[in-house]
Amino acid sequence: MRVVVLGPGAAGKSTFARGLSAATGTPCVELDSVFWSADLEPTAPDEWVSVQEELTKGKRWILDGDLGPHDVLDVRLRRADTIVLFDIPTWRCVWRAARRSREQIEFWRWLLSWRRFYRPQLLEAIKTHASAAKLIIVRDSADEQQVMDLLAAGGTGKAR
Repeated sequence: MRVVVLGPGAAGKSTFARGLSAATGTPCVELDSVFWSADLEPTAPDEWVSVQEELTKGKRWILDGDLGPHDVLDVRLRRADTIVLFDIPTWRCVWRAARRSREQIEFWRWLLSWRRFYRPQLLEAIKTHASAAKLIIVRDSADEQQVMDLLAAGGTGKAR
């Protein structure tokens, strides 16, 4: 199991990834904790590629995170066998983000433009770098539970 979890901020990616990790015993890395420095500076692109190459060396892993305009996706997409894309309504993500913490303005710009701008880029990157991987789209909590149950049981299901 080599799973990449993507989607907008506050969509539930990390909660899902931790739950899947607990259910399967597959190691999980929340990419935000690796990518951002203590003073919230992004990792340089070439260094980020090297970090991802290390993170994806194993046979089993879950990488949770969508770093928007700072991300270099191709490394982890090429090595994934399953991609879970959270496509949760923007209003729900805004509500969750507003409740959980104070975010930087850059986060809000990314979140509010995710569906229009970043989602198409993600889908194109998946098509280009992970055409053999199973793409599963989560649109609500019912989908999330079905995907969790399916992957925890060792299945990959049908692309959606």
